[in-house]
Amino acid sequence: MHYRRLGRTGLKVSEISLGAWLTFGNQIDEQTAIDLVHAAYEQGINFFDNADVYANGQAEVVMGKAIQNLQRETLVISSKVFWPTFPGPNGRGLSRKHIFESIHASLRRLGTDYVDLYFCHRYDPDTPFEEVARAMDDLVHQGKVLYWGTSEWEAYQIAEVYGACREFGLVPPSMEQPQYNLFHRKRVEDHIMPLARDLGLGLTTFSPLYFGILTGKYNDGIPAGSRASHEDMAWLRERITPERIAIVRQLTALAQELGLTTSQLAIAWVLRRKEVSSVITGASRLEQLDENLAAAEAVEKLTNDILERIEAIFGENHFE
Repeated sequence: MHYRRLGRTGLKVSEISLGAWLTFGNQIDEQTAIDLVHAAYEQGINFFDNADVYANGQAEVVMGKAIQNLQRETLVISSKVFWPTFPGPNGRGLSRKHIFESIHASLRRLGTDYVDLYFCHRYDPDTPFEEVARAMDDLVHQGKVLYWGTSEWEAYQIAEVYGACREFGLVPPSMEQPQYNLFHRKRVEDHIMPLARDLGLGLTTFSPLYFGILTGKYNDGIPAGSRASHEDMAWLRERITPERIAIVRQLTALAQELGLTTSQLAIAWVLRRKEVSSVITGASRLEQLDENLAAAEAVEKLTNDILERIEAIFGENHFE
């Protein structure tokens, strides 16, 4: 396992990390999730990503059980705040009240005194930048959060909250968590990455496999038992278009030529960017975890010729 600095901070995170979204507390049973965390840890993963709303908080409960017997100091645990977690007008957003309620609930579920990384899960137009920044600054000084950042914010929003922190002498954000993959890349490459370089932010990107489509498992239809086959996954089925599948089939052929799986090639493509501190992957089986981890060694196969062939396969018209 290789480790990268989280932007300009001194924190080192595994370049491939394990996330709880869609799986922990939902699609896989508790023991499988615990086994995945332990297997990931044994293979060098130290960063485990979570959020207060994943499986309505159950993902954090499962993660808390999984890390009970691991040395806490060696782990980098994250959570997030924004989406509704309790009823009423103050049960969502980035008000000081919701941030404080959310972090304390997350810490209880995770069974830890602090989280290493805490993300503002979306931008909140109803809360001033200064209020968000001061709440996060307080949590850092209280030792409940070590580093804070944003997720899926626009570049100008990140720049404004960063500027507010500098103006008022507050701890600024250290990281941004955007979706980044071969189908969803334009806004990250055009706006987020240049800002990350300027401000020294680390990028912990998610969905490197575009919700599983870039694994190639949908190349011949939707298999029974796959994520897209679930009744509540209509939003995913809408993304599995004939045009995208035709592209993934070409990527699969290239991956086979290189001795890789489609997933490994897609993850390696993200890992090649030095702005990326960690690629957050998901897994429902130990075999998937092992396959994803092998992507780190595939980066060296991405020569300029291979990268040009990948660009030709996707074409600019297919970028989000």
